[in-house]
Amino acid sequence: MGAAHVPVLVSETVEILVPAPGLFVDVTAGAGGHAAALLQAHPGVRVLACDRDPDAMAICRERLAGFGTRVRFEIGRFGDLDSLLRSSGGERPRGILADLGVSSMQLDRAERGFSFRRSGPLDMRMGSSSVTAADVIAEASTGDLARIFRDYGEERMAYKIAERIVEEREKAPITTTTQLSALIASVVGRRGRIDPATRVFQALRIEINQELAELSRFLKTAVERLDRSGRIAVIAYHSLEDRRVKEEFRRGAGECYCPPRLPACVCGARRVLRVLTPRPIRPGAAEIAANPRSRSARLRAAEKTGATA
Repeated sequence: MGAAHVPVLVSETVEILVPAPGLFVDVTAGAGGHAAALLQAHPGVRVLACDRDPDAMAICRERLAGFGTRVRFEIGRFGDLDSLLRSSGGERPRGILADLGVSSMQLDRAERGFSFRRSGPLDMRMGSSSVTAADVIAEASTGDLARIFRDYGEERMAYKIAERIVEEREKAPITTTTQLSALIASVVGRRGRIDPATRVFQALRIEINQELAELSRFLKTAVERLDRSGRIAVIAYHSLEDRRVKEEFRRGAGECYCPPRLPACVCGARRVLRVLTPRPIRPGAAEIAANPRSRSARLRAAEKTGATA
C-alpha cells in the first residue's frame, strides 16, 4: 500500500472547526486522519466520513471502527454533498471539512498512475470515472491538451508539450507515467528543484477528476447546508484551488466581484459568512520537516452567519 497517509494541519483544522456536540462532515476523508482527530476532540462529535475513492474508504472504515455509531461512511464525490447528506435526515452540519488534492495513498501506489516518480499506467482516476489520463493523452487535440496544461497546470510551455505529445503518439501509444514524464522533460528541460512533469501531471489529474468543477459545486452547497454558526474548512495545495476557495468565501462574506460598470450585482455575493482566515494557515517548519508533502498546504475557513433556509 505504500507509506501511510499523513494528514496535514490536523491540530489547526480541529481548532478552527471547534468540535462540539453535533454532526461534522469530512467530504474527503481519505484514511480518516482528520475525522479521527475530530472524534477524539469531543465525545459529542459525530462524523460523516465521505470519499470518492473506495480503496481509501476501506482504510478509513478500519481506522475509525472503534468509534462505533459516532461515525458513518458514504462513498461519493464531494461535489455531490447534497446526496451525501441525505443519510443525515436533514440534520445541518456544525462543521464541514475538505482536504483537497491527491493523497499519499494514491501517489505511493504506482498502479494508480498519479506519480511521475513511479512507473505505472496513466490512470489518475480518484473514483469510478471511465476516462483515464491515457485516454486524454491519446485522443485530445493539440489545442485541447494545451488548454488543459495551461488552465489547470499553469504551464508556460503548454502548447509545445501538447505538440510533442501529438507527434509522439503517432509513432507509439503513450500509456505509462514514465513515458509521459520523459517526454515532458525533453521539451521543458530542468527548472531548479521542481520536476518538469509536475504541472502537466497536476493538470491531467484535475481534468480527469473534474476537481475544480467539483470544488465549486461543493463550496456552494456547503455554505447552504451548514448550520448557523457552523464552520467550513478547506485545505488546498495549489493556487487554482486556493484562489477559488478564497473568492467563494469572500463572495459569501458579501464582497462583490462584478465589474463596476454593471448596474447591479450578478456574481451572487451575499453576506452569509464571516471569513476566519484573512490569510491562509500554513504548516509550520516542524510539520514540513516531518511531512514534506505538507509544504504547499493552505487552510482557509469561514463561519456561517446568515439564515439556514
